[in-house]
Amino acid sequence: MTGRLDGKVAIITGAGSVGPGWGNGRAAAVLFAREGAKVFAVDLNPDALAETVGMVEGTISTHLCDVTDSAAVAGMVEACRAEFGRVDILVNNVGGSRPGGPVELSEQDWQSQLDYNLTSVFLTCKHVIPVMKAQGGGAIVNTASTSGTRFTGSPQVGYASAKAGIIQLSKVTAVQHAADGIRVNTVVPGQLHTPMVEARLAGQRAGGDVDTLLAQRQSRIPLGFMGDGRDTAYAALYLASDEARFVTGTEIVVDGGMTARCD
Repeated sequence: MTGRLDGKVAIITGAGSVGPGWGNGRAAAVLFAREGAKVFAVDLNPDALAETVGMVEGTISTHLCDVTDSAAVAGMVEACRAEFGRVDILVNNVGGSRPGGPVELSEQDWQSQLDYNLTSVFLTCKHVIPVMKAQGGGAIVNTASTSGTRFTGSPQVGYASAKAGIIQLSKVTAVQHAADGIRVNTVVPGQLHTPMVEARLAGQRAGGDVDTLLAQRQSRIPLGFMGDGRDTAYAALYLASDEARFVTGTEIVVDGGMTARCD
């Protein structure tokens, strides 16, 4: 039985997770390997990567990298080429939010949010695109957020601005490199139940009460339940696969209908 990504080499950043469960990057690594890709899993946390590796059935290699550091990203891409010979797919999953609007968020945290969520995507694209161009093509899938398109219940201006930036970075890059056979698209997850809820968000928004935060988030979703990182990963799988050969410069929103509501 053939997989949807047989013969492909996929760099997946943020492939660890901040806690047990299905983060976007971990889910993508597990799913892509199951679909036949050779996965080059990237994260800063070796323990989180090791946990991901233990869940994978297929070919996976790991690499520690700070994706906000250009030299480190360049080294990461070269390490992938040295091991697997090419880069067919790039999936960007690194990200995280800090609360606060322009008044409350410090200038340092503002810059950190842009670097962590947006500059990381810029740098991986900067170093992967020349490789894909020389090969004759590839697919890039960037992970944004509904916070980049709507106010989703909490002021987080740095995160929201960066995620909005990812969507436009993807569009511009898609048009620029279409003639090179490189497709660039964005997955826009909504309020999923990922390990980030327990690890960070509950403390930021619900006084540490996970159940209260989960109830608040679920109440916004017309389908009546929250997805998790696997839902993001399945959308990314489609965009990374040859099934999406005519799809570039666009987004798939994965939010259970949340952003379609008026209230």
